[in-house]
Amino acid sequence: MDQEEQNKLKKAAGIKAAQLIENGMVAGLGTGSTVRYFVDELGRRVKEEGLSFTGVTTSVRTKEQAEGYGIKIVDVDDVESIDLTVDGADEVDKDFNGIKGGGAALLWEKIVATNSKKIVWIVDQSKVVDTIGKFPLPVEVIPFGAGHVIKTFEAKGYKPVLRLDDSGTPVRTDEKNFVVDLHLEKIEHPQELADDLIHTVGVVEHGLFLNMVNTVIVGAEGEPKVLTNPNK
Repeated sequence: MDQEEQNKLKKAAGIKAAQLIENGMVAGLGTGSTVRYFVDELGRRVKEEGLSFTGVTTSVRTKEQAEGYGIKIVDVDDVESIDLTVDGADEVDKDFNGIKGGGAALLWEKIVATNSKKIVWIVDQSKVVDTIGKFPLPVEVIPFGAGHVIKTFEAKGYKPVLRLDDSGTPVRTDEKNFVVDLHLEKIEHPQELADDLIHTVGVVEHGLFLNMVNTVIVGAEGEPKVLTNPNK
């Protein structure tokens, strides 16, 4: 799939998801390339349809995009709960387990997700897989002692790589932490891995989002497909 076609599918998924946001809602706005199309469509609806809702964002860059459209954005601690969060995913499998954090926003994304009544992911069809793990699993770690955390991961065979930007400087999250990507290729037992990672001292959060999503909107040829998690 070339980039132009992939962007077309992402946009279709984003536009469809934007129809889920209703007046008066508190909506979680995720992060990533597909979510940008979603927020663009929300901006159009605000301008042309008079849509009025309150947003909680999972990154500074989404906050800036949304506020540019006049969307009211508040802090997650300023709301009791979030009616619906729409976010992207780097991979999602048939059991509705996903990997997130390719955009280095996994901690904020998980905080918003766990405080949401309903979660929708928007992806293009290339993100739907049989088994997650081909996409490197992001793990957010504090800078202090990060080298020791990486050595621990190496000893366990997790093939960790500290994420660097184009200048060779460690990527920082919005919380100023580092991101370590685990090149696992295949994750056969995601819950066991999740438990191990979150109990590793120095780890703040990992990018495994297991059985959290209610619905996945997949940008596909023709029109987006809607997959519903039967366990939610």
